[in-house]
Amino acid sequence: MTTTTARRANRVSAEQLNHAIVEGIRDKKGKKIVQLDLRNLGDAPADFFIICEGDSNTHVKAISDSIYKRVREEMQQSPAHIEGSSNSKWVLMDYFNTVVHVFYPETREFYELENLWSDAGVTEFAEI
Repeated sequence: MTTTTARRANRVSAEQLNHAIVEGIRDKKGKKIVQLDLRNLGDAPADFFIICEGDSNTHVKAISDSIYKRVREEMQQSPAHIEGSSNSKWVLMDYFNTVVHVFYPETREFYELENLWSDAGVTEFAEI
């Protein structure tokens, strides 16, 4: 496999993974869904951030559980690490190239990840 072919295959799988994550968020009516494309930023910890929020701790937990389940079923992948699920103010799910941030609204506002990575390409997803 050539390097270009490998990159294309990796991009397709990243796109599929990100799609499954967004659909997992939508399954539980997650709000303000944004994807940050960090691939052109030299100091980025991942290729993509997907950020959303839930109305309550219970909603944040339900969204993160839905993402986990959908990605596991569709992509046969589990996150390398999950952080914050005990208090559900900010659940971080690390899928290596994509890091998912599920926030409680006040926590999202406090950390302002979209502003910290303002040079990233932004894709906003409509809520269903």
